[in-house]
Amino acid sequence: GALAGTARAAQEQVNPIGKVLQLMSDLSSKVIKEGEDAQRVYSEFAEWCEERSKELSYEIKTGKSEVSELKATIDQEVATIGSLEARLEQLSGELATDEADLKAATEIRTTENAEFVASEKELTETIDTLQRAIGILEREMKGGASMLQLKNAGNLVQTMAVLVQASKLSTADAGQITALLQRSARGEDEDVGAPAGAVYESQSGNIVQTLTDLMEEAEAQLSAARGKETKDLHAFEVLKLSLEDEIKYGQKEIDESKSGIAAAGEKKAKAEGELSMSSKELSSDIQGLADLHHEC
Repeated sequence: GALAGTARAAQEQVNPIGKVLQLMSDLSSKVIKEGEDAQRVYSEFAEWCEERSKELSYEIKTGKSEVSELKATIDQEVATIGSLEARLEQLSGELATDEADLKAATEIRTTENAEFVASEKELTETIDTLQRAIGILEREMKGGASMLQLKNAGNLVQTMAVLVQASKLSTADAGQITALLQRSARGEDEDVGAPAGAVYESQSGNIVQTLTDLMEEAEAQLSAARGKETKDLHAFEVLKLSLEDEIKYGQKEIDESKSGIAAAGEKKAKAEGELSMSSKELSSDIQGLADLHHEC
């Protein structure tokens, strides 16, 4: 009986130790499981850190490339704008010069033409007057009512006076012819040293020849004036056409330069907007990578 009691007592002493061992075993399993869970979480976190780091690194690399390209685009458009603005200034100066040249040439042509018209009118009237005077003199000298008076006329002034008095020639025509002969006489005096007034000593027959010479001279002057006017007009039309072509082409280049400046300005503004956005994203990615390294 005493022996059985001792065995029970021993068994009771063993059971608490078993419980402790069991508890220790359970605790060990739990710690191991928690350790395994923690290792799994750590591994997953480390994997996420690595993947996120790769993503941010790629985004940073791409962002830097985009920023570099956008800056290059902006620089290129700035250079384009500068070049086009310089060209525009040059073209504007050339256009202003061409327009001024055309205006000046037109004013000169207008003046030349006005002078020609006045000269043509004067020469035409002179020729008509001389033709009438020559015709009258020739008719009267052949038996007209004034024939005797004309033969007795001692000089041009007297001859013209006879014709005016006989109502064969107007006072205006007579005055014009007298003035022409005076100018002619002055010219001959200067050219060949003839005595002043020699023309006025001619008889009526010689006066017809003198008037004929004057008429032919006037006709030659009229022909020369018309020839010069034709030549000057042609030269002006060629110059005008050339300047108008230059003005037209210059204006076209100016319009193209302005369009180019506007297009480059739009590209530059767009690139600047994209650069601002890309720079912000790049800064955010760089900061994100720094934070990730700190956290991981």
